[in-house]
Amino acid sequence: MIIIQNEKLKATFNELGAELVSLIDLETEKEIIWEGNPNFWSGQSPVLFPIVGALKDDQYLFDGQTYEMPRHGFARRKIFEVKNSSENEAIFQLKSDDETLKLYPFNFSLEIKYTLFENKLTVSYNVKNKSEKELYFSLGAHPGFAIDTKNGLKYDDYEIAFSDDDKLEIHPLVNNLISKKTKTIELKNKTLSLSYDLFYQDALVMTNMKSKELMLRNNQNDHKVIFTFSNFPYFGIWAAKNADFVCLEPWHGIADFEDHNQELTEKFGILKLEINEQWTADWAIEI
Repeated sequence: MIIIQNEKLKATFNELGAELVSLIDLETEKEIIWEGNPNFWSGQSPVLFPIVGALKDDQYLFDGQTYEMPRHGFARRKIFEVKNSSENEAIFQLKSDDETLKLYPFNFSLEIKYTLFENKLTVSYNVKNKSEKELYFSLGAHPGFAIDTKNGLKYDDYEIAFSDDDKLEIHPLVNNLISKKTKTIELKNKTLSLSYDLFYQDALVMTNMKSKELMLRNNQNDHKVIFTFSNFPYFGIWAAKNADFVCLEPWHGIADFEDHNQELTEKFGILKLEINEQWTADWAIEI
């Protein structure tokens, strides 16, 4: 485990997946990140790379060849190298290897940088194409936030406030794939009230959400988390059935549409990098 800390926050990371596994508000000693209870969901804040969501039949086509790829890609199951670790910053790196090339025929470098400044944790991604050809990929974040249901509090005391949306246009998931049919959730004062049954049909997937700032807050007290992101055009909100957490997920890419032809280069939301080109994106939690 790698730990960084300042006067406000203490963050802990696992070299497996370069995953954020704890973020403690030192003033209140409150844990912000989901505990990772495997009875519900063992993840906590995995990186989704080089795909987001599921592929049709867990396969894709590239240059006439079929490749197998698990849901959300392989990065979350790989050990990252610790490139730097200081008092308030940690940098992790994953490079392509013989194992990844069997699943994904590209040479790449993925860096994840975590930085603490006062009461904010910023997470930055850098993907570089190290291949001698164009590189195709998606990347998404999947942080799970703990919902406190102790001391008389309830899951539905929590809500998500959106900076720029009055309604959400949702693409339902069908067998882990995306439906092109949409449904609309009307927001009250740009706010979505949480409830366990909100996620009984899986994640809320949005491809045209306007907001780049969300606030997760408890309407019974002053607890709130401000979540911001940049260079992620799509968004997911998810929780496991009856579990006390919620995931706020900025993505560049989504699961395959039901009618996708499985060609990687034609996948909705796929990013393309030229040789030696880089791509960056980030998100942040402010307590």
